[in-house]
Amino acid sequence: MSLLAAQQRDLSNLADRARLRHLQPRTGRDFSSNDYLGLADAPRLRAGVATALTRGVPVGSGGSRLLRGNDAEHEALETEAAAFFGSESALFFSSGYTANAALLSTLPQRGDLIVHDDLVHASAHEGMRLARAERVAAAHNDAGAFDEAIRRWRAAGGIGRPWIAVESLYSMDGDRAPLDDLAAIAARHEAILLIDEAHATGVFGDRGRGLAALLEGREDVITLRTCGKAMGCEGALICGPRLVRDFLINRGRGFIFSTAPSPLIAAAVRESLNILADEPERRTRLAALVAFAERTLADCGVAPTGSQILPLVIGEDAAAMALAAAVQAAGFDVRGIRPPTVPAGTARLRISITLNVAEVDIVALADTIRTCRS
Repeated sequence: MSLLAAQQRDLSNLADRARLRHLQPRTGRDFSSNDYLGLADAPRLRAGVATALTRGVPVGSGGSRLLRGNDAEHEALETEAAAFFGSESALFFSSGYTANAALLSTLPQRGDLIVHDDLVHASAHEGMRLARAERVAAAHNDAGAFDEAIRRWRAAGGIGRPWIAVESLYSMDGDRAPLDDLAAIAARHEAILLIDEAHATGVFGDRGRGLAALLEGREDVITLRTCGKAMGCEGALICGPRLVRDFLINRGRGFIFSTAPSPLIAAAVRESLNILADEPERRTRLAALVAFAERTLADCGVAPTGSQILPLVIGEDAAAMALAAAVQAAGFDVRGIRPPTVPAGTARLRISITLNVAEVDIVALADTIRTCRS
C-alpha cells in the first residue's frame, strides 16, 4: 500500500465529484482575475517599480520585520496607507490570507465571541480555527442574525468582547454587507467590527477607499485591505487603531515569524495608492463596463449585483465545470467555482469584470455562453 494512500483516496473522491482542482495557464480574454482596475501591468505601476529599483530599494527583506527585515519602504507605506484610508495606523502583511488569519487568531481573546458571516473568506475561518474565542456563524448579510447571536451569548453568561467579522463585498456573490446596520450593532453591544475590504478597495468609495471608508477611524472598526486585487500588487494592509498595530506586532504569530514582504512590493503599493488618488477615471470606466455587462449578460441568467463580480449560478458541480471548459475553449478565461468555495448546489461561473476587457469582449462572452448552453 502506498504511504500516501489516504491522500490518493481523497483526490479520487474529489475527482468522482467533479471537484478536483488543477492549475491552468493564463489564456483567453480575462474574465477571471481580480485585477479590476487593470493595474497589474499598468505602465505607471511598472515605472514606479523601476524608479524604486533605481533609487536602491531592495528586492528581498532579509528577515522578519522584528529582526532586520523592517525596511524604510514598509514604514513609508504604512504611514501613507493610514493617511489614505483615514485610519490611525496600518500594518503591512505579505498576503491577505496571512493578514486575515493573523487578525482573527490574535485579537479576540478567551471568553470573547466572534460572530461571522456565513460566507466569509476561508482565511477568516483559518484565523478563527486558531483563535481562543468562541465563534458562531450568522446568516449571510442578515444584520438581525448578528444582533441576535450576541444577545443569546450575553443571555447565556458571555462577558467578553463580541467581534463581528464580515466582508464588505463578497467575492463569489458580488453582494454588499449592510455595513451601517452592522456598525450600529457593534456600537450597541460594545463590539468590534472587522471588515474585509478585499474586493471593494480601489473600486468603491472616494479615491477608491472602499465601502467602509466612512467608518474608518472609529475605535470599534478594523479593516483589511488587500493589495493584490484592484491595487494590482500583492500583500495586505490591516488598518485600525494604533493599539491594534502594536498588539499584532507583539502577539501576531503570522506577523512575528514571517519573513517581511519585499520592500520593492511595498514601494509598488505606495505607487498604486497614488494611482488610485490620481486616476479616478479608472473607477468611472469600470462602473460603466459593469453596467454594460449586467445588461448584456442578463439573458444568460446572470443577475445584476451592482459590482464587478457577476456569478452565473449553474447548480450541479459537473455541469458548471463543463460549461466553464466550453467557454474557456472558445477563448474566454472564466473559471468554474465549486463547493466548498461556494455552498453545495450553487456551483457557478464567476464572471469578473475588469479594465482588461472591453464591451466587444463582453458581447462575445454573452454570445458564447448562450451558444454553449443551447
